[in-house]
Amino acid sequence: MKITPQMTDRAIGAVVGSACGDALGAPYEFQPSVPDHRPVQMKAGGQWTIGEWTDDTSMSVPILEVLAQRQSLTSPSSLAHLVDRWVSWSRRAKDVGIQTSAVLSGLRGDHSEAAATASAQRIHQARGKSGGNGSLMRTGPVALGYLDDPDGLVEAARRVSDLTHFDPDAGDASVLWSLAIRQAIVHGDLDLRSGLTWLPAERRQPWADLIDDAEGRHPRHYERKSGWVVAAFQAAWAAIVGSSGYAEAVERAVRVGGDTDTVAAIAGSLAGARWGYSSVPWAWRRHLHGWPGWGEADLVSHAVRAVRAIGPEDWPLADRMPVETPPHAIPHPHDAGVILGTLAGLEELPATCNAVVSLCRVGTGPLQRPFPADRHATFWLIDERGRNLDPAGVLRDAAKAVATLRAEGRTVYLHCVAGQSRTTAAAVAYAVRHRGVSVDDAVRAVTAALPSARLQVFGDVLRDLPADPAG
Repeated sequence: MKITPQMTDRAIGAVVGSACGDALGAPYEFQPSVPDHRPVQMKAGGQWTIGEWTDDTSMSVPILEVLAQRQSLTSPSSLAHLVDRWVSWSRRAKDVGIQTSAVLSGLRGDHSEAAATASAQRIHQARGKSGGNGSLMRTGPVALGYLDDPDGLVEAARRVSDLTHFDPDAGDASVLWSLAIRQAIVHGDLDLRSGLTWLPAERRQPWADLIDDAEGRHPRHYERKSGWVVAAFQAAWAAIVGSSGYAEAVERAVRVGGDTDTVAAIAGSLAGARWGYSSVPWAWRRHLHGWPGWGEADLVSHAVRAVRAIGPEDWPLADRMPVETPPHAIPHPHDAGVILGTLAGLEELPATCNAVVSLCRVGTGPLQRPFPADRHATFWLIDERGRNLDPAGVLRDAAKAVATLRAEGRTVYLHCVAGQSRTTAAAVAYAVRHRGVSVDDAVRAVTAALPSARLQVFGDVLRDLPADPAG
Protein backbone atom coordinates (compact mmCIF):
# COMPACT_ATOMS: atom_id res chain seq x y z
CA MET A 1 0.00 0.00 0.00
CA LYS A 2 1.26 3.45 -0.91
CA ILE A 3 1.34 5.60 2.23
CA THR A 4 0.31 9.16 1.38
CA PRO A 5 1.18 12.25 3.43
CA GLN A 6 -2.43 12.41 4.60
CA MET A 7 -2.29 8.80 5.80
CA THR A 8 0.95 9.52 7.65
CA ASP A 9 -0.66 12.56 9.24
CA ARG A 10 -3.59 10.43 10.42
CA ALA A 11 -1.34 7.59 11.64
CA ILE A 12 0.64 10.00 13.80
CA GLY A 13 -2.68 11.43 14.94
CA ALA A 14 -3.80 8.04 16.24
CA VAL A 15 -0.77 7.93 18.54
CA VAL A 16 -0.28 11.56 19.57
CA GLY A 17 -4.04 12.10 19.69
CA SER A 18 -4.44 9.27 22.17
CA ALA A 19 -1.55 10.46 24.35
CA CYS A 20 -2.95 14.00 24.45
CA GLY A 21 -6.39 12.70 25.39
CA ASP A 22 -4.79 10.66 28.15
CA ALA A 23 -2.81 13.62 29.53
CA LEU A 24 -5.79 15.97 29.20
CA GLY A 25 -8.05 13.62 31.12
CA ALA A 26 -5.57 12.61 33.83
CA PRO A 27 -6.23 15.48 36.31
CA TYR A 28 -10.00 14.92 35.96
CA GLU A 29 -9.84 11.19 36.72
CA PHE A 30 -12.34 9.83 39.27
CA GLN A 31 -14.04 13.20 39.55
CA PRO A 32 -17.67 13.95 38.68
CA SER A 33 -18.53 14.68 35.06
CA VAL A 34 -17.47 18.10 33.82
CA PRO A 35 -20.41 20.39 32.90
CA ASP A 36 -20.46 21.95 29.45
CA HIS A 37 -19.91 25.49 30.70
CA ARG A 38 -16.64 24.56 32.41
CA PRO A 39 -13.57 24.58 30.12
CA VAL A 40 -11.43 21.45 29.88
CA GLN A 41 -7.76 22.37 30.25
CA MET A 42 -4.40 20.68 29.94
CA LYS A 43 -3.11 21.05 33.48
CA ALA A 44 -1.39 19.29 36.38
CA GLY A 45 -3.54 17.43 38.84
CA GLY A 46 -3.31 14.67 41.40
CA GLN A 47 -0.04 12.79 40.88
CA TRP A 48 0.32 13.96 37.28
CA THR A 49 2.37 16.90 36.02
CA ILE A 50 1.07 19.02 33.14
CA GLY A 51 1.06 17.04 29.89
CA GLU A 52 2.05 13.77 31.57
CA TRP A 53 0.39 10.69 30.17
CA THR A 54 -0.71 7.79 32.36
CA ASP A 55 -0.66 4.01 32.10
CA ASP A 56 -2.96 4.21 29.08
CA THR A 57 -0.19 5.56 26.86
CA SER A 58 2.71 3.95 28.71
CA MET A 59 1.31 0.49 27.90
CA SER A 60 0.99 1.43 24.23
CA VAL A 61 4.66 2.46 23.98
CA PRO A 62 6.04 -1.10 23.73
CA ILE A 63 3.45 -1.85 21.04
CA LEU A 64 4.71 1.15 19.10
CA GLU A 65 8.32 0.02 19.64
CA VAL A 66 7.60 -3.37 18.07
CA LEU A 67 5.82 -1.82 15.08
CA ALA A 68 8.56 0.78 14.56
CA GLN A 69 10.98 -2.13 14.17
CA ARG A 70 8.65 -3.50 11.46
CA GLN A 71 7.93 -6.59 13.57
CA SER A 72 4.66 -8.50 13.80
CA LEU A 73 2.46 -8.29 16.87
CA THR A 74 1.47 -11.92 16.37
CA SER A 75 4.93 -13.41 16.81
CA PRO A 76 5.70 -15.00 20.20
CA SER A 77 8.88 -12.97 20.55
CA SER A 78 7.08 -9.67 19.98
CA LEU A 79 4.33 -10.53 22.45
CA ALA A 80 6.93 -11.58 25.01
CA HIS A 81 8.66 -8.23 24.46
CA LEU A 82 5.41 -6.44 25.30
CA VAL A 83 4.96 -8.40 28.50
CA ASP A 84 8.57 -7.92 29.52
CA ARG A 85 8.37 -4.14 28.98
CA TRP A 86 5.08 -3.93 30.87
CA VAL A 87 6.50 -5.85 33.83
CA SER A 88 9.55 -3.58 33.97
CA TRP A 89 7.37 -0.48 33.74
CA SER A 90 4.88 -1.68 36.36
CA ARG A 91 7.56 -1.94 39.04
CA ARG A 92 7.93 1.84 39.20
CA ALA A 93 4.78 3.13 37.50
CA LYS A 94 2.66 5.74 39.25
CA ASP A 95 -0.49 3.87 38.36
CA VAL A 96 -1.28 0.40 37.02
CA GLY A 97 -4.80 -0.89 36.40
CA ILE A 98 -6.10 -3.47 38.88
CA GLN A 99 -6.62 -6.21 36.29
CA THR A 100 -3.27 -5.59 34.57
CA SER A 101 -1.37 -5.41 37.85
CA ALA A 102 -2.80 -8.74 38.99
CA VAL A 103 -1.89 -10.45 35.72
CA LEU A 104 1.67 -9.10 35.61
CA SER A 105 2.37 -9.87 39.26
CA GLY A 106 1.30 -13.47 38.67
CA LEU A 107 3.89 -14.20 35.99
CA ARG A 108 6.80 -15.17 38.29
CA GLY A 109 9.55 -14.52 35.76
CA ASP A 110 7.96 -16.14 32.70
CA HIS A 111 7.04 -13.33 30.34
CA SER A 112 5.87 -15.43 27.39
CA GLU A 113 2.51 -15.01 25.68
CA ALA A 114 1.38 -18.38 27.09
CA ALA A 115 2.27 -17.38 30.64
CA ALA A 116 0.54 -14.01 30.33
CA THR A 117 -2.69 -15.39 28.88
CA ALA A 118 -2.71 -18.16 31.48
CA SER A 119 -2.31 -15.56 34.24
CA ALA A 120 -5.14 -13.52 32.73
CA GLN A 121 -7.37 -16.59 32.67
CA ARG A 122 -6.59 -17.42 36.32
CA ILE A 123 -7.51 -13.89 37.38
CA HIS A 124 -10.73 -14.08 35.39
CA GLN A 125 -11.71 -17.39 36.94
CA ALA A 126 -10.85 -16.23 40.46
CA ARG A 127 -12.82 -13.00 40.18
CA GLY A 128 -15.50 -14.03 37.74
CA LYS A 129 -14.76 -11.07 35.47
CA SER A 130 -11.92 -9.35 33.59
CA GLY A 131 -13.75 -6.91 31.36
CA GLY A 132 -11.92 -3.75 32.37
CA ASN A 133 -10.90 -1.14 29.80
CA GLY A 134 -7.15 -1.74 30.18
CA SER A 135 -6.57 -3.46 26.84
CA LEU A 136 -8.80 -1.14 24.81
CA MET A 137 -6.95 1.92 26.15
CA ARG A 138 -3.63 0.77 24.65
CA THR A 139 -4.88 -0.53 21.29
CA GLY A 140 -4.43 2.76 19.39
CA PRO A 141 -1.07 1.97 17.70
CA VAL A 142 -1.90 -1.62 16.69
CA ALA A 143 -3.49 -0.67 13.36
CA LEU A 144 -0.34 1.15 12.20
CA GLY A 145 1.35 -2.16 11.46
CA TYR A 146 -1.58 -3.59 9.51
CA LEU A 147 -2.92 -0.87 7.22
CA ASP A 148 -2.92 -3.29 4.28
CA ASP A 149 -3.90 -6.39 6.28
CA PRO A 150 -7.22 -6.23 8.16
CA ASP A 151 -7.18 -9.96 8.86
CA GLY A 152 -3.75 -9.66 10.45
CA LEU A 153 -4.95 -6.65 12.39
CA VAL A 154 -7.85 -8.61 13.87
CA GLU A 155 -5.52 -11.34 15.08
CA ALA A 156 -2.97 -8.87 16.44
CA ALA A 157 -5.55 -6.76 18.29
CA ARG A 158 -7.09 -9.77 19.99
CA ARG A 159 -3.81 -11.43 20.94
CA VAL A 160 -2.44 -8.19 22.42
CA SER A 161 -5.68 -7.76 24.37
CA ASP A 162 -5.63 -11.37 25.59
CA LEU A 163 -2.24 -10.86 27.23
CA THR A 164 -3.96 -9.21 30.19
CA HIS A 165 -7.74 -9.47 29.64
CA PHE A 166 -9.40 -12.86 29.27
CA ASP A 167 -12.94 -11.51 28.85
CA PRO A 168 -13.98 -11.73 25.17
CA ASP A 169 -15.63 -8.29 25.45
CA ALA A 170 -12.15 -6.76 25.87
CA GLY A 171 -10.89 -8.55 22.77
CA ASP A 172 -13.98 -7.66 20.74
CA ALA A 173 -13.72 -3.99 21.68
CA SER A 174 -10.02 -3.91 20.77
CA VAL A 175 -10.73 -5.53 17.40
CA LEU A 176 -13.56 -3.13 16.54
CA TRP A 177 -11.61 -0.05 17.63
CA SER A 178 -8.43 -1.11 15.82
CA LEU A 179 -10.33 -1.76 12.60
CA ALA A 180 -12.01 1.65 12.89
CA ILE A 181 -8.61 3.30 13.35
CA ARG A 182 -7.30 1.51 10.26
CA GLN A 183 -10.37 2.65 8.30
CA ALA A 184 -9.86 6.25 9.43
CA ILE A 185 -6.16 6.28 8.55
CA VAL A 186 -6.58 4.69 5.12
CA HIS A 187 -9.87 6.24 4.03
CA GLY A 188 -10.30 9.29 6.24
CA ASP A 189 -13.75 8.42 7.57
CA LEU A 190 -15.42 7.04 10.69
CA ASP A 191 -16.87 3.55 10.38
CA LEU A 192 -17.20 1.39 13.45
CA ARG A 193 -19.83 -1.00 12.12
CA SER A 194 -17.85 -2.48 9.24
CA GLY A 195 -15.65 -4.22 11.79
CA LEU A 196 -18.59 -6.27 13.09
CA THR A 197 -18.06 -8.89 10.38
CA TRP A 198 -14.74 -9.82 11.99
CA LEU A 199 -16.42 -10.79 15.26
CA PRO A 200 -17.87 -14.24 15.99
CA ALA A 201 -21.37 -14.37 14.49
CA GLU A 202 -23.19 -14.61 17.82
CA ARG A 203 -21.56 -11.43 19.13
CA ARG A 204 -22.15 -9.14 16.16
CA GLN A 205 -25.71 -8.03 16.89
CA PRO A 206 -25.09 -7.28 20.59
CA TRP A 207 -22.19 -5.03 19.63
CA ALA A 208 -24.23 -3.38 16.86
CA ASP A 209 -26.90 -2.59 19.48
CA LEU A 210 -24.26 -1.11 21.80
CA ILE A 211 -22.97 1.13 19.00
CA ASP A 212 -26.51 2.26 18.22
CA ASP A 213 -27.14 3.06 21.87
CA ALA A 214 -23.96 5.14 22.17
CA GLU A 215 -24.87 7.28 19.18
CA GLY A 216 -27.96 8.55 20.94
CA ARG A 217 -26.28 9.59 24.18
CA HIS A 218 -23.87 12.09 25.70
CA PRO A 219 -20.61 10.49 26.93
CA ARG A 220 -21.36 11.38 30.55
CA HIS A 221 -24.22 8.85 30.46
CA TYR A 222 -21.49 6.25 31.00
CA GLU A 223 -19.76 7.99 33.93
CA ARG A 224 -20.39 5.37 36.59
CA LYS A 225 -19.42 2.43 34.40
CA SER A 226 -16.51 3.91 32.43
CA GLY A 227 -14.01 1.48 33.93
CA TRP A 228 -15.84 -1.36 32.13
CA VAL A 229 -14.58 -1.92 28.60
CA VAL A 230 -18.03 -1.82 27.01
CA ALA A 231 -19.01 1.45 28.71
CA ALA A 232 -15.62 3.02 27.92
CA PHE A 233 -16.05 1.95 24.27
CA GLN A 234 -19.53 3.48 24.15
CA ALA A 235 -18.47 6.68 25.91
CA ALA A 236 -15.57 7.19 23.50
CA TRP A 237 -17.78 6.56 20.46
CA ALA A 238 -20.47 8.90 21.81
CA ALA A 239 -17.81 11.60 22.25
CA ILE A 240 -16.62 11.22 18.65
CA VAL A 241 -19.92 10.97 16.78
CA GLY A 242 -21.21 14.06 18.59
CA SER A 243 -18.22 16.15 17.49
CA SER A 244 -17.02 18.04 14.46
CA GLY A 245 -13.29 17.59 15.07
CA TYR A 246 -10.54 16.10 17.20
CA ALA A 247 -10.42 18.65 20.01
CA GLU A 248 -14.18 18.66 20.53
CA ALA A 249 -14.27 14.85 20.60
CA VAL A 250 -11.57 14.60 23.24
CA GLU A 251 -13.04 17.37 25.37
CA ARG A 252 -16.40 15.59 25.30
CA ALA A 253 -14.65 12.39 26.37
CA VAL A 254 -13.04 14.12 29.34
CA ARG A 255 -16.44 15.46 30.39
CA VAL A 256 -17.65 11.91 31.00
CA GLY A 257 -16.20 11.89 34.53
CA GLY A 258 -14.97 8.71 36.21
CA ASP A 259 -12.18 7.10 34.20
CA THR A 260 -11.60 10.27 32.20
CA ASP A 261 -8.04 9.67 31.06
CA THR A 262 -8.82 6.26 29.64
CA VAL A 263 -12.01 7.27 27.83
CA ALA A 264 -10.19 10.30 26.39
CA ALA A 265 -7.21 8.17 25.34
CA ILE A 266 -9.54 5.74 23.57
CA ALA A 267 -11.49 8.54 21.89
CA GLY A 268 -8.26 10.39 21.07
CA SER A 269 -6.82 7.43 19.17
CA LEU A 270 -9.76 7.19 16.76
CA ALA A 271 -10.40 10.95 16.57
CA GLY A 272 -6.69 11.49 15.88
CA ALA A 273 -6.80 8.84 13.16
CA ARG A 274 -9.81 10.55 11.59
CA TRP A 275 -8.72 14.20 11.78
CA GLY A 276 -4.94 13.73 11.90
CA TYR A 277 -1.98 14.89 13.90
CA SER A 278 -2.40 18.29 12.29
CA SER A 279 -5.68 18.66 14.20
CA VAL A 280 -4.14 18.11 17.65
CA PRO A 281 -3.70 21.54 19.29
CA TRP A 282 -0.16 22.61 20.05
CA ALA A 283 -1.37 23.79 23.46
CA TRP A 284 -2.02 20.11 24.27
CA ARG A 285 1.09 18.74 22.56
CA ARG A 286 3.35 21.33 24.14
CA HIS A 287 4.04 19.59 27.45
CA LEU A 288 3.41 15.99 26.38
CA HIS A 289 5.64 13.45 28.14
CA GLY A 290 5.69 10.18 30.05
CA TRP A 291 7.28 6.77 30.46
CA PRO A 292 9.87 5.81 29.23
CA GLY A 293 11.16 9.39 29.24
CA TRP A 294 9.54 10.10 25.90
CA GLY A 295 7.97 13.27 24.55
CA GLU A 296 5.93 14.16 21.50
CA ALA A 297 8.88 13.80 19.09
CA ASP A 298 9.41 10.17 20.15
CA LEU A 299 5.77 9.31 19.55
CA VAL A 300 5.90 10.96 16.12
CA SER A 301 9.12 9.21 15.13
CA HIS A 302 7.88 5.76 16.12
CA ALA A 303 4.49 6.28 14.46
CA VAL A 304 6.11 7.24 11.16
CA ARG A 305 8.45 4.26 11.27
CA ALA A 306 5.51 1.97 12.03
CA VAL A 307 3.74 2.88 8.78
CA ARG A 308 6.69 3.59 6.47
CA ALA A 309 10.01 1.92 5.80
CA ILE A 310 12.55 4.72 6.12
CA GLY A 311 16.32 5.00 6.20
CA PRO A 312 18.56 6.85 8.65
CA GLU A 313 18.88 9.73 6.20
CA ASP A 314 15.11 10.24 6.07
CA TRP A 315 12.84 12.22 8.37
CA PRO A 316 12.23 11.67 11.23
CA LEU A 317 15.53 9.82 11.79
CA ALA A 318 17.85 12.21 9.97
CA ASP A 319 20.20 14.28 12.11
CA ARG A 320 19.71 17.22 9.75
CA MET A 321 17.26 17.88 6.94
CA PRO A 322 18.57 19.27 3.62
CA VAL A 323 19.05 23.03 3.62
CA GLU A 324 17.82 24.72 0.44
CA THR A 325 18.09 28.44 1.22
CA PRO A 326 20.69 30.52 3.08
CA PRO A 327 19.70 31.87 6.47
CA HIS A 328 17.94 35.16 6.93
CA ALA A 329 16.28 36.80 9.92
CA ILE A 330 13.65 39.43 9.13
CA PRO A 331 11.42 41.06 11.76
CA HIS A 332 7.72 40.54 11.24
CA PRO A 333 6.34 43.83 9.88
CA HIS A 334 3.59 43.90 12.52
CA ASP A 335 5.60 42.54 15.49
CA ALA A 336 9.36 42.90 15.77
CA GLY A 337 9.35 40.17 18.42
CA VAL A 338 8.66 37.61 15.69
CA ILE A 339 11.60 36.85 13.42
CA LEU A 340 10.88 35.31 10.02
CA GLY A 341 13.53 32.93 8.74
CA THR A 342 14.62 29.68 7.10
CA LEU A 343 15.63 26.21 8.23
CA ALA A 344 19.30 27.12 7.84
CA GLY A 345 18.75 30.00 10.23
CA LEU A 346 18.11 27.60 13.10
CA GLU A 347 21.89 27.27 13.37
CA GLU A 348 22.45 31.03 13.30
CA LEU A 349 19.61 32.31 15.45
CA PRO A 350 19.66 35.93 16.54
CA ALA A 351 20.70 36.15 20.17
CA THR A 352 17.32 37.58 21.11
CA CYS A 353 15.35 34.53 19.91
CA ASN A 354 14.33 32.22 22.73
CA ALA A 355 11.48 30.25 21.11
CA VAL A 356 10.94 28.58 17.74
CA VAL A 357 7.90 27.74 15.63
CA SER A 358 8.80 25.25 12.87
CA LEU A 359 6.53 24.79 9.88
CA CYS A 360 8.72 22.13 8.26
CA ARG A 361 10.54 18.96 9.21
CA VAL A 362 13.54 19.48 11.45
CA GLY A 363 16.32 16.93 12.05
CA THR A 364 16.71 15.01 15.28
CA GLY A 365 20.20 16.29 16.05
CA PRO A 366 20.70 18.95 18.73
CA LEU A 367 20.55 22.52 17.54
CA GLN A 368 23.42 24.90 18.11
CA ARG A 369 21.08 26.54 20.62
CA PRO A 370 18.66 23.83 21.76
CA PHE A 371 15.29 24.79 23.21
CA PRO A 372 13.04 22.93 25.66
CA ALA A 373 10.20 21.13 23.92
CA ASP A 374 7.64 23.57 25.29
CA ARG A 375 9.43 26.43 23.49
CA HIS A 376 9.84 24.69 20.14
CA ALA A 377 6.46 24.27 18.47
CA THR A 378 6.31 22.03 15.39
CA PHE A 379 3.54 21.73 12.80
CA TRP A 380 2.63 19.32 10.00
CA LEU A 381 2.29 21.50 6.92
CA ILE A 382 3.25 20.49 3.39
CA ASP A 383 3.98 23.11 0.74
CA GLU A 384 1.84 21.49 -1.97
CA ARG A 385 -1.82 21.81 -2.81
CA GLY A 386 -3.99 18.89 -1.79
CA ARG A 387 -1.41 17.33 0.53
CA ASN A 388 -2.71 18.76 3.83
CA LEU A 389 -5.75 17.57 5.73
CA ASP A 390 -6.62 20.99 7.17
CA PRO A 391 -4.18 23.75 6.18
CA ALA A 392 -6.40 26.48 7.63
CA GLY A 393 -6.53 24.70 10.97
CA VAL A 394 -2.75 24.28 11.05
CA LEU A 395 -2.17 27.94 10.22
CA ARG A 396 -4.61 28.99 12.96
CA ASP A 397 -2.82 26.79 15.47
CA ALA A 398 0.64 27.96 14.38
CA ALA A 399 -0.46 31.59 14.70
CA LYS A 400 -1.84 30.84 18.15
CA ALA A 401 1.46 29.22 19.16
CA VAL A 402 3.32 32.37 18.11
CA ALA A 403 0.85 34.52 20.06
CA THR A 404 1.13 32.30 23.14
CA LEU A 405 4.92 32.42 23.15
CA ARG A 406 4.85 36.18 22.59
CA ALA A 407 2.46 36.59 25.53
CA GLU A 408 5.04 34.78 27.64
CA GLY A 409 7.62 37.38 26.68
CA ARG A 410 9.45 35.22 24.11
CA THR A 411 11.07 36.39 20.91
CA VAL A 412 9.91 33.84 18.35
CA TYR A 413 11.79 32.51 15.33
CA LEU A 414 9.13 31.49 12.77
CA HIS A 415 10.42 29.46 9.84
CA CYS A 416 9.93 26.83 7.16
CA VAL A 417 12.62 25.44 4.84
CA ALA A 418 13.14 28.40 2.54
CA GLY A 419 11.23 31.14 4.35
CA GLN A 420 8.83 31.39 1.43
CA SER A 421 5.34 29.89 1.30
CA ARG A 422 4.71 28.43 4.76
CA THR A 423 6.52 31.19 6.64
CA THR A 424 4.63 33.81 4.67
CA ALA A 425 1.28 32.13 5.30
CA ALA A 426 1.86 31.73 9.04
CA ALA A 427 3.15 35.28 9.37
CA VAL A 428 0.01 36.58 7.65
CA ALA A 429 -2.20 34.36 9.81
CA TYR A 430 -0.55 35.71 12.96
CA ALA A 431 -1.06 39.31 11.85
CA VAL A 432 -4.70 38.74 10.97
CA ARG A 433 -5.72 36.65 13.95
CA HIS A 434 -3.64 38.20 16.71
CA ARG A 435 -2.56 41.68 15.61
CA GLY A 436 -5.83 43.00 14.23
CA VAL A 437 -4.50 43.46 10.69
CA SER A 438 -6.69 42.94 7.61
CA VAL A 439 -5.80 40.08 5.27
CA ASP A 440 -4.90 42.43 2.41
CA ASP A 441 -2.68 44.65 4.58
CA ALA A 442 -0.99 41.66 6.17
CA VAL A 443 -0.28 40.04 2.80
CA ARG A 444 1.17 43.27 1.39
CA ALA A 445 3.41 43.90 4.40
CA VAL A 446 4.68 40.34 4.83
CA THR A 447 5.36 39.75 1.13
CA ALA A 448 7.19 43.07 0.96
CA ALA A 449 9.36 42.10 3.94
CA LEU A 450 10.30 38.58 2.85
CA PRO A 451 12.66 38.38 -0.14
CA SER A 452 11.11 35.22 -1.66
CA ALA A 453 7.57 35.33 -0.32
CA ARG A 454 4.87 33.47 -2.23
CA LEU A 455 1.31 32.44 -1.48
CA GLN A 456 0.31 30.22 -4.38
CA VAL A 457 -0.45 27.28 -2.08
CA PHE A 458 -2.06 28.99 0.91
CA GLY A 459 -3.42 32.24 -0.50
CA ASP A 460 -7.02 31.03 -0.72
CA VAL A 461 -6.84 29.57 2.79
CA LEU A 462 -5.77 32.90 4.27
CA ARG A 463 -8.83 34.64 2.84
CA ASP A 464 -11.00 32.58 5.16
CA LEU A 465 -9.04 33.24 8.39
CA PRO A 466 -11.00 35.54 10.68
CA ALA A 467 -9.41 37.37 13.58
CA ASP A 468 -9.19 35.36 16.80
CA PRO A 469 -11.75 36.83 19.22
CA ALA A 470 -9.46 35.87 22.11
CA GLY A 471 -6.74 38.13 20.70
